[in-house]
Amino acid sequence: MNGKKLLSAGLAAAALLTSASAFAADKVRIGYWSSGVSLGYGSVLEATDFLKNQDLDVEFVRFPDVNAPLRALASNSIDFAFGAPAAGVFSSAAEGVPVKVVAATQPADVQFVVPEGSPITSLEQLRGKKVGMSPAGSSVAVIAGAVLDGNYGIKANDFSLVGGNEARLAQFLAQKQVDASALRSVTIAQLKDLKVTPLGSFADEWKKLTKTDSVPYIGIGTVRSEFLEKHPEVVARVLAGLRNTLAWGDKNRDEVATILQKSANLPEADARVYAGQWSQMNRVAFEPADIDTLKREHEVFKASGMIKGELPADLFVTGPYEKSKSIQ
Repeated sequence: MNGKKLLSAGLAAAALLTSASAFAADKVRIGYWSSGVSLGYGSVLEATDFLKNQDLDVEFVRFPDVNAPLRALASNSIDFAFGAPAAGVFSSAAEGVPVKVVAATQPADVQFVVPEGSPITSLEQLRGKKVGMSPAGSSVAVIAGAVLDGNYGIKANDFSLVGGNEARLAQFLAQKQVDASALRSVTIAQLKDLKVTPLGSFADEWKKLTKTDSVPYIGIGTVRSEFLEKHPEVVARVLAGLRNTLAWGDKNRDEVATILQKSANLPEADARVYAGQWSQMNRVAFEPADIDTLKREHEVFKASGMIKGELPADLFVTGPYEKSKSIQ
């Protein structure tokens, strides 16, 4: 082969490599807590192609501990967590952990409840009681502590926090191992033999505490700072994929229920309850009002002594969310 043919063959090979590289899917590691709201949404994400359709090669990582995704972000074990606990993110960021918040994903659709017939009829009676809720450090635990303190003067050491996932918390309540529990509305709707009486919702108690109409978030989309700096377009496509998954789930609730039965091992009745509350439990939002709510949460958490430190001025990054709006 002469020199011209060699050069031509080399250029052709280089072009093929460049073309293959240009169309290669971008790798991203996404972690989530394998319980509560996160389990259902994560299962649907894994079972559908909405992230793959954004040219993303996703490795999903499930964690049994609510705070584990945040630790995994800090140790560079994952790149993105779609439902990282807001309180934990605030604390970690204040301590210098290099993370950024790019979306609000899980509103606090949680209620304080007691078994039907309980002598406890108001939240102010929880002083000195055992209260079940998501583990210490979770957003549920921090919001519960903040509203009990701010609205009723019940400090963290004035009640016993009994931590666990949703199934365990319902079991604790049924077996009278706790006096009350903070349960997600979807869990309450899934209860069969256990009848409960609501004492108050996080939404109402938060409005009372903050004198606003906002509802706090327990889960937020959080990304490693280095990953965001290097791959802002990838993060935007992740958010677009999350948004498309959310919209599809709202219109295809029978399919959501089927996925939850197969992937999350939920009984059919429980899966249908979850699917029916899909849009109430999940969000992909990051408008100014959402950021204002998150900032207010931090102020309340800090004032109650639940967390310490100031939020970095650059913690909330809106670029990927705004970019995602133009991605189909």
